[in-house]
Formats: sequence, C-alpha cells, structure tokens
Amino acid sequence: MSEYPLALLAFAPILVAAILVAGFRWPASRAMPIAYLTAVGLALGVWGLPIKQVAGASAKGLVIAASLLYIIFGAILLLNSLRESGGLKVIRSGFTRLSPDRRVQVIVIAWLFGAFIEGSAGFGTPAAVAVPLLVGLGFPALSAVISGMLIQSTPVSFGAAGTPILVGVNKGMDKLLSGMTETERYSWLSDIGEKVAFLHGICGTFIPLAVVCVMTRYFGRNRSWREGLAAWRFALFAAFSFTIPYVLVARYLGPEFPSLFGALVGLAIVVPAARKGFLTPKGKPWDFDDSRNWDADWNGNQVTGQREEPTVDLPLWKAWAPYLVVAGLLVLTRLRELPVGGLLKQVSLQFDNLFDSGLSASFDLLYLPGAIFIIASVATYFLHGMRAESYKRAWQDSARTMLKASVALVFTVPMAQVFINSGGGSYEAMPEVLANGVANLAGEAWPFFAPYLGGFGAFVAGSNTVSNMTFSLFQFEVAQQIGANPMWVVALQAVGGAAGNVICIHNVVAASAVVGLVGREGVVIRKTFVVFCLYAGLAGLVGVVLLR
Repeated sequence: MSEYPLALLAFAPILVAAILVAGFRWPASRAMPIAYLTAVGLALGVWGLPIKQVAGASAKGLVIAASLLYIIFGAILLLNSLRESGGLKVIRSGFTRLSPDRRVQVIVIAWLFGAFIEGSAGFGTPAAVAVPLLVGLGFPALSAVISGMLIQSTPVSFGAAGTPILVGVNKGMDKLLSGMTETERYSWLSDIGEKVAFLHGICGTFIPLAVVCVMTRYFGRNRSWREGLAAWRFALFAAFSFTIPYVLVARYLGPEFPSLFGALVGLAIVVPAARKGFLTPKGKPWDFDDSRNWDADWNGNQVTGQREEPTVDLPLWKAWAPYLVVAGLLVLTRLRELPVGGLLKQVSLQFDNLFDSGLSASFDLLYLPGAIFIIASVATYFLHGMRAESYKRAWQDSARTMLKASVALVFTVPMAQVFINSGGGSYEAMPEVLANGVANLAGEAWPFFAPYLGGFGAFVAGSNTVSNMTFSLFQFEVAQQIGANPMWVVALQAVGGAAGNVICIHNVVAASAVVGLVGREGVVIRKTFVVFCLYAGLAGLVGVVLLR
C-alpha cells in the first residue's frame, strides 16, 4: 500500500474517536470502545499482527489504565475527605477576604489555587474546587466555568504529581526507552519536563490576563476588554509568581513538583500582596452588574443531590495540612538522593511477557501518587476529627467517580498501546507510518503544528496523559524524519496536550455539571477555543524559533 493511504489508515482510530466525540457528541465511554476496535481491526487486518501481540498490547494498556484509575481514586478521595470534614469550606473562606475586586479574586482563586489543585490532584479536579468557590463568591456560573477551564493549561503537564510526563510520555515512549536503566529513563523524562516547563513558562505568563479579559469582555457591565487589561500589572505579577518557581522546580527537582510547588510559592507571594493592594488595579474595584441584569444563560440550575458541606471550627493551617502532607511525601519519595522511592518501588505487581507478546507492564502499589493521596486522606480523618460515617461516604463517592472514568480509560489506553505497539507485521508501527506521511507533508514546519496535535489528542481522549501516551512516539519519529531535536518536539506535544484541556469535552462537561450548567458546554468551548489556539500557536512559534 502506498504511503499516504497507509498513513490515513494509521490515523483512523484517532479520527474515529474525534468524529464520534466532537461531531456526534458521543461521550468518551461510548466512542472509545469503537476507536479501540478500529485500532484492533487495523492491527490484525492491515498490519498483519498476530493476535497475541494485540492481546499483549491491550493487556499492557489495561495495567496502565489501572494505574491511572488508582491515581484518580486517590486524588478524588482526598478532595472528598476534605469536603466531608469541612476543611475545603475553611480553605474557601480564607480566599473571601482577599480583595473586593473580582479581577484579583479570579486570578488568585482560578489561576493560583486552581494550579495548586491541578498539581496535587490533576484530572480536572480544579473545576470541582475553584468553580464552586467562584460561584459562592458571587460570580456568574458561566463565567466561573470558563475561568476554571482556562487555567487548566499551564499547570496540567505536571498535574497529579507529574502524571502526564511520568506516565503519559513514559509509557508512550516505552518502546524507545526500554533499553534504558530506571535512572536513565527518569533523567530523560526530567529533561523533557524541563523543556515543557520552559515552554509553559512563556505561554502561561499570559493566562491570568486572558482569564481577566475574557471575564470583563463577556460578563462585565460594559463588555470591555480595556477593563480587563487594566489589571495587567497584577496579572503579570501573579503569572511570574507561579511560572518562575515552576520552571526552577522543573529544572532542579523533577517533573513531580513544578505545578504543586510553583502554586504554593505563588500563593505565598500573591495572597499577602493582594491583601495590601500591591499592583492591584487602581480606582473603583471592578464588579459584575447586578445579578438581575445578567443574561439568562449565565446562571446554573441548582445541582440536586449535592450535600451541604459542614461548618467546622478548624484553623486554616489545619485545613491545608493534608495538602502539605501530599507535598512532603512527594518530596520524601521523589528525591533521587533519598532511598525511600527505591524501597517503595519494590512493592510492585509485575506482568512480564503478556500473552507471549514480549510486552511487559508493572503496577507500583506504593510509589504511585495514588498511595500518597490515600495516606493524606487517612491523615485528614485524624487531623480533622472526622466521623466514621462521613469518611465512609468520601470513599463511596470517590469509588463512584472512579468507576465513571473507568469505562473510557479501559478502552482509551489499550487503544493507545495497540496503536504504539503495532510494528513487526506487514508495516512499521502506526506512529512511524504516520510520522513518515506527516514529515513529507509538513516538513520543517512541523514544530509549529506539534502542539495542536497534542491538544487534539487531549480534546478527544479527555486527558493530557493519554494524549502524550498516544502521540509522544509519533512526535519523536516526525522530529527524526525532519532533522529536528526530538526532545523539543515531544515537549511541544506535552504543552499542546496540556493546553487542549481547556477545550476538552470531558472536562467542560464536568466543570459545567458542578454548577448546574449541563447542556451549555458549547458556549464554554466557543470562548475557550480561541485561547487554546493562541496558546498552542505561541508554543509552536517558540518551537520553530528554537529548532531553526
């Protein structure tokens, strides 16, 4: 078969998923099984792979999906434990005394606090925390959702303790990295993470100002860009307070910590500054018009079945303590100079030569961030004096949330693994076939388009991690074909995959549902799509300049 038809067939599983999710608006839980079957059909019928290789790749995907679900469960469990204990309500109330100016409030809460939640939990959880907080402070529900979505870009590459890099890129590049020692592999991934942080540091600097401008233009009394631009000094101050430590942490500590520690440092700098009015906009504090004058579609419906969070007499430091436990355990287990991480990795489930395919997988029970989140949740139970009934409810709610995510992941990740491990039959692996076709079409201009492909993957799969897992090897192969530095092109993939979260249907639906805006996801995506295009485009331009 000639090059371009074969490349189109290699792209078919991704294209099928995109058409079903974006075109027909199917949920990922329905679309991804069909995309998986498409990949399997092509692997068996066109690529001529033996059934045992497809079965082995699928089984490896299931092990990786189980690892992701373990992380998701732990992250959601910690969040639900804080909600049931009343700690989350205390954290929220601490933000209400910041400033009467809504521009300041949205930057601190959506950008910095949202980035912290993303760094510690990932998987769209900032929407579950920051969006209701903004609504509780008097923001229109639609404005709160859009603001919460826009910040899910810069911190996402290092969300859930670096999962998009340490799981997404790692597993996506497994074929290439298999000959490396564990130390060499981690060093390689850290190098990628450093490049990702550098690119995000440039692009993310403009996100706080973009959030403010979108808010004042579409939800202000005067529908004014200028009122948003008036906050440029504070917006840039808040941006640099996060991105500078973010880049430094990626350089010196590794891919687990940039978003988590960058946001903590940013909060420590910006919150006191905001209370003292440092660099905040001059003149009358900006506010929304009277709620009676808001457009009808700005407000959400009351979310039924949502329990009222308890009111407790809890010091602010104690409310934050579980997240400090997460940060401390991450440092303790991730620093290469300490033996703790190595000891934890010894408690691992190994799956070698799956279905006699030569493919292997592992599940690190104690080293994965899921274990750290569960430990922090247990600490919350004791620190906050929770009742057993409330804590049991947190576990039950978390299990239900994980099960909802499982249907899509148990097909999406195996599809990515079949896609990646499709070599050895009649043709090269699907990413390599795609790389050859794309390299001939785009040539040296490919670095500009690399972030858009990453964003497309996140849009379809609902995850930066899965986007990286699916396309990292493809991006590496394209870079080699055109003579560009493959490390930088993989970094551009990761940046685009993170930016794609702002238009990811799954995340938009989740964020909208929290405040009762189900059915208006299209309105949100139309506002966030422009920011995604600008973000990915700027990253692409930087990539072109760096790779000249």
